Amino acid sequence: MAILVTGGTGYIGSHTVVELLHKNEEVVVVDNFINSSSEVVDKIKKITGKEFKFYEVDILDKEKLQKVFEENHITEVIHFAGLKAVGESVAKPLEYYNNNITGTLVLLQVMREYDCKKIIFSSSATVYGDQGVPKYVETMGRGKTTNPYGTTKAMIEKILEDLYVSDNTWGIVLLRYFNPVGAHESGLIGDNPNGIPNNLMPYVQKVAAGRLPELSIYGNDYPTKDGTGVRDFIHVVDLAKGHINAIEKLEKDKTGVYVYNLGTGIGYSVLDIVNTFEKVNGVKVPYKIAPRRAGDLAELYADPTKAKEELGWVAEKNLEDMCRDSWNFAKTN
Repeated sequence: MAILVTGGTGYIGSHTVVELLHKNEEVVVVDNFINSSSEVVDKIKKITGKEFKFYEVDILDKEKLQKVFEENHITEVIHFAGLKAVGESVAKPLEYYNNNITGTLVLLQVMREYDCKKIIFSSSATVYGDQGVPKYVETMGRGKTTNPYGTTKAMIEKILEDLYVSDNTWGIVLLRYFNPVGAHESGLIGDNPNGIPNNLMPYVQKVAAGRLPELSIYGNDYPTKDGTGVRDFIHVVDLAKGHINAIEKLEKDKTGVYVYNLGTGIGYSVLDIVNTFEKVNGVKVPYKIAPRRAGDLAELYADPTKAKEELGWVAEKNLEDMCRDSWNFAKTN
């Protein structure tokens, strides 16, 4: 009776594996290390003091994935594996569609073959597109996505919904993340993307550490409190714990398709992040104002009410925690 975590050495995956092991779950992890490191496996074991099975497998490789299911009694899957850089997805759409969508199709075929019909999918707030309002609630449904990465998330959600229509013995949870930041308090695991960071906090970390000269803030003329874009940032440990609640939901309700926002419900501006990071950590983050990026929205944050009411999940960590833990990880690594 094991939970399979695909992409389990990645940023969100590794933190979720830690929380699962803390709950004494039997965990099996697969990853191909395309955007993570083999060192993370040992770091998870060090944090938890627990062992788990790991397979270096690309989910596009059906035979190797079948071997994982053959050797373990997998009852649920938490599916993180996928390429995730918005900018790169625009430059490499075929790679993103192949990896994210075909990989998911292979995974679902193998799950069906081994009668494993519970899956939690790592989705994204990008599936909402531009709804014309700052606060996003699950009843809005999917909008027009603005990049191939977001489109893959929306398409996989639709695939999973269609799968349930065809076979209502499946239990499916779609978790729409807002902006994960922070790191494990140990400083051992965190967001350490290969190459130039695509997200704000890793960029802030690299500037604070002197590895990049300055942070580019894209636009300071939005209709927000300080002119910079506002987003819902959520601590990755809070996010990881949301998956535990989702597993409990599937174990209780067995079947159905459930959609939840995972966010704080609070909008923080880019300058909020910079100023809090400097204050909490006693470091300077030089920045420059750059032109707005096409497709960026002024303000976007979650309505997390449904997750609270149905999953019993609430984000507990604040912006200071996010900034402190991010810097602790950056210093340690």
